[in-house]
Amino acid sequence: MTETGKVGEEIKVEYDYLLNATGPKLKFEATEGLGPEKNSLSVCTYSHAEDTAKKLEELIKQMEQGEEKTIIIGTGHGTCTCQGAAFEYIFNVEHELRQRKVRDKARIIWISNEQELGDFGIGGMHIRRGGYVTHSRIFTESLFTERGLEWITRAHVKRVDKGEVFYETIEGEENSVKFDFAMLLPPFSGVGLSAFDKEGKDITSTLFAPNGFMKVDADYTKKPYEEWTPEDWPRTYQNPTYNNLFAVGIAFAPPHAISQPMTGKSGNPISPTPPRTGMPSGVMAREVVFSIIDMMDKKSKVPTREASMANMGAACIASAGANVINGTAVSMTMYPIIPDFKKYPETGRDLNYTTGEIGLAGHWIKHLLHFAFIYKAKAKAFWRFIPE
Repeated sequence: MTETGKVGEEIKVEYDYLLNATGPKLKFEATEGLGPEKNSLSVCTYSHAEDTAKKLEELIKQMEQGEEKTIIIGTGHGTCTCQGAAFEYIFNVEHELRQRKVRDKARIIWISNEQELGDFGIGGMHIRRGGYVTHSRIFTESLFTERGLEWITRAHVKRVDKGEVFYETIEGEENSVKFDFAMLLPPFSGVGLSAFDKEGKDITSTLFAPNGFMKVDADYTKKPYEEWTPEDWPRTYQNPTYNNLFAVGIAFAPPHAISQPMTGKSGNPISPTPPRTGMPSGVMAREVVFSIIDMMDKKSKVPTREASMANMGAACIASAGANVINGTAVSMTMYPIIPDFKKYPETGRDLNYTTGEIGLAGHWIKHLLHFAFIYKAKAKAFWRFIPE
């Protein structure tokens, strides 16, 4: 059933099942001066990315005239997630500057709330390379050093003025960096939905966590990092109070972080929020839809499918320079997403399925997947065979 109305008109639609897959709200207001409406840039939406690309082109033209510039890219708040988007962007910018022969005119700085490079909000990962096991920190630091990138980690951006970023570190140091170009990701929150039952009673606090994400079948008990377990994570994504409500991807409230939580001396949290986008979101949504179908067909009164991130693998290809001849991409696989130190006591993950490589082949795959996912989104012939 489709309901339409005038802008601002309230429309009520009755439903039997509801799947919340809204994605996040881009919470630029969490940091003073953050965002494309203020003093920094973003790549979080098409319009943001288009505007940022124009600003970058203007900057490059100034560099071609001999001007030196400082570029800062990363996270704009101590609780940001999705470091991967900024990671891809910084390496593509660096690659573009080399292609345009102005790399020597740029100082490029990465700023992040990660405990260390290569954390990505998943606590980092170990990979087997050349007969030995190494942490993603070593892999990532080598990549940054090779490209001549500076980095600032364990940082919470407190304010963004025109041309200057102010931040604090875990150790309590207050610093700033002046810039000519800044692309800083915002933290995420729920989109701000309000919920009411049929009698009109406000049930928002019952359905949603304080951050606006919907509660599901996770263990939200507050407990120390040492007591976190894979079993804390949701399996069916069903709301515990209303069994016809589900939430997937960024829309569901995680029970806690994946990376070890950190707090600065000022009391501000400086720790990545768990990433829940990309392949995991697609897998969650698929399994929840199958559960809903089974419940609608009266095959079961409870969800029939599970997709816990504690029992799920993920693959990611992060562009590190877009060019079909000399481009590169970092190809990573990981299993499981949530570390399980009982099953894998040394690293928390299965090293047979946790890998990382960089090269031109990864870029080709990334390029092909771009078209494949658009094809799938349009539900064209045989779209079902394209994986999440």
